[in-house]
Amino acid sequence: MKRSARMTAIALAAVVLLSAACAPQTSAGGPVKDDGSGTVRVWLFREVGNEPKERVVDAAVADFEKRHAGTDVQVEYIPVESRAERIKAAFNDPRSAPDLVEYGNTDTAGYVRDGGLADITAEFTAWDETRDTDPAARASVTVDGKIYGAPLFVGVRALYYRTDVFEELRLTPPRTLAELNTTARAVHRARPDLYGIAVGGAYTYGALPFVWAHGGELARTDGTSHRAAVDSEAARAGIAAYTALFGDHNCPAAKCASMGGNATVTAFASGKAAMAIGGDFSHAAVEAGPVKGRYAVVPLPGRTPGSIAPAFAGGNNLGVLKSSSHRTLAVDLMKSLAGKAGQARLFDAMGFLPTYTDVRADAARRRPFVKPFTDTLAAGARFVPATPAWSRIDASLVLPTMFQEIVSGRKDVATAARDAARTMDAAFSAAGLDATR
Repeated sequence: MKRSARMTAIALAAVVLLSAACAPQTSAGGPVKDDGSGTVRVWLFREVGNEPKERVVDAAVADFEKRHAGTDVQVEYIPVESRAERIKAAFNDPRSAPDLVEYGNTDTAGYVRDGGLADITAEFTAWDETRDTDPAARASVTVDGKIYGAPLFVGVRALYYRTDVFEELRLTPPRTLAELNTTARAVHRARPDLYGIAVGGAYTYGALPFVWAHGGELARTDGTSHRAAVDSEAARAGIAAYTALFGDHNCPAAKCASMGGNATVTAFASGKAAMAIGGDFSHAAVEAGPVKGRYAVVPLPGRTPGSIAPAFAGGNNLGVLKSSSHRTLAVDLMKSLAGKAGQARLFDAMGFLPTYTDVRADAARRRPFVKPFTDTLAAGARFVPATPAWSRIDASLVLPTMFQEIVSGRKDVATAARDAARTMDAAFSAAGLDATR
């Protein structure tokens, strides 16, 4: 995309964000029927290396269809990057909407505010297996005391690195974020064919540990409202540390500014990078690539030796749409996919960390690769502001735009952070107005 087109897109995104407060809300009406047969439509996220996930889902669907005669399940895998547009459009047009949808845990509050997700508190609390759900995972599907889905997996990110490259260059895994930068430069200097570390201007959740490790926050709250904090001195220090990884010394901005999380993992898995920040859920994709057997994983270090940078407490949920005319079937399929057996199979296939404490403990015993991620969780993971405004901020690419403006040289850190904070505050204010309507 040409520079002028990019700047136009950025300007339009800001307009869309500010005008979203005046957009019509989704109808509060629910379905008029609950069919016990027919077509059940499911939207799931497409992963890097999606085939293992498809096999697990196909097996669960086949079993479900055997148990429910006259039922046909249609599964569509949608790109994570365009989920906001697709799902919001489905909320506004029930005829095109799925019955069951996978969604990121950062989207819960916004989707509930939009009236798109069904309240399944009764079904969830009556489900025996949920007694072992991780409290943080349960909180990720809860809004104002009501439950709007089932946690599917919990995800955190750590540092993948190439053991063969590090041995060749006599390097050791970085112990601090500063050492991460110098190590990346050393690799690229010795091996210009490799990114020292693959980073992305659109990789929000790979960048946030740098902000948090430097003492920064995305926002502050008084319990009733939020105010952006990305322009604080501490947050700016973290932003500067992350964006310093872009450039001809490591990951050229022309190639890396537009990269998201999937693209950085793909770069590592394909052998184009010596390091990458990837999730436990990236394990299957890396194992399927040419670097299999030539990599290891350690927690992403913090600012001091021995510390671990706070990771984003990510993960995905499954939710039944309020407009579904197959509510009972959708809830049952949700249980098949997000139940203990389903999560155990997803872990074995994809490396997704289970949300059930007992299933996760068993997974860690069986598969040693989980340890860097469980250590990261134990060190204290963080979350985004718990407000419907976050969906607007995320969908409008406020933080990726900030990072891209910095790495492209269009703005310095202070200016880009200040502008991002202003846009975030507009979203927080709009969300507060929506709540009073």
